Amino acid sequence: MVRNVAEMLPELEEQDFYLLSGVEQGMRFSEWVQREKLPKFSSLTEEEVDYRLERCLKRGLVEKKTIQYEGYTLQFEGYDILALRALVERETISEFGSPLGVGKESDVYEVRSYKPLALKYHREGYTNFREVQKERDYTSDKEHVSWMYTARKAAEREYEILEELYPDVAVPQPIDQNRHAIVMEKMDGVELSRTKLEDDQVLGVLDLLVSEIARAYEHGYVHADMSEYNVFLDEGGVTIFDWPQAVPTDHENAEEFLRRDLRNAVGYFRRKYPQHVSDELDGDEIATEIIDGEFETIRQE
Repeated sequence: MVRNVAEMLPELEEQDFYLLSGVEQGMRFSEWVQREKLPKFSSLTEEEVDYRLERCLKRGLVEKKTIQYEGYTLQFEGYDILALRALVERETISEFGSPLGVGKESDVYEVRSYKPLALKYHREGYTNFREVQKERDYTSDKEHVSWMYTARKAAEREYEILEELYPDVAVPQPIDQNRHAIVMEKMDGVELSRTKLEDDQVLGVLDLLVSEIARAYEHGYVHADMSEYNVFLDEGGVTIFDWPQAVPTDHENAEEFLRRDLRNAVGYFRRKYPQHVSDELDGDEIATEIIDGEFETIRQE
């Protein structure tokens, strides 16, 4: 758990981080780093490597495996603590809080600095590595692709997209990024899937959501994974989050992804509020209006 990693941070010494960084460097070339290479990667003596390995193994930060050689790899906790330390040293965050959401592809925690923020650790590639390799195009150009590389690239991709979209599109404000971790503003409100809208709110909220999807398209991106689980709703409107799988509008499948996003959005509202969302409201037609630059507001016949 990341909270345990945060509590562990004061226990670790500078040389422990040299060792962890050395394993990280070695994993650029192989999933399991040979013990003989760690002094070079970590800039530690043989004796110091042995001592630091024992400390990190005890804390579950690295894992040992004897195959054709004695090898070591980072556990996600080891990668977490490297990112966390970097963000603390930059004074991006000063306090660690409670979980905000734990899922298959990310863990999100409340942190604090000058105001409450959210720390998101990407987990892509750790439990569903083959699936992510197949679906995410940023893993296709490397011969050796580790879960660590996949998670870091997902974080970098999402952070870059947030920087390009914010504040013109209703996305979380990006604050900082290191390795597989992103710090962003903490979103207020409630996940769309958990809300129960009043009768006179349904079409208004759907229109807000579609308008943000259209605005993102105007700014060059399609979310490509739109659902009621990555939209927050508060008194100020909607906020769309989880952007690592987004594609630029010049991507060969961008229009297809946009149509799927709109079908998902309209379909969710129709299933939950059938008396307010008619069958005539068509996600594909809305997508066509967005692509043609003609979308103004949702219309029901």
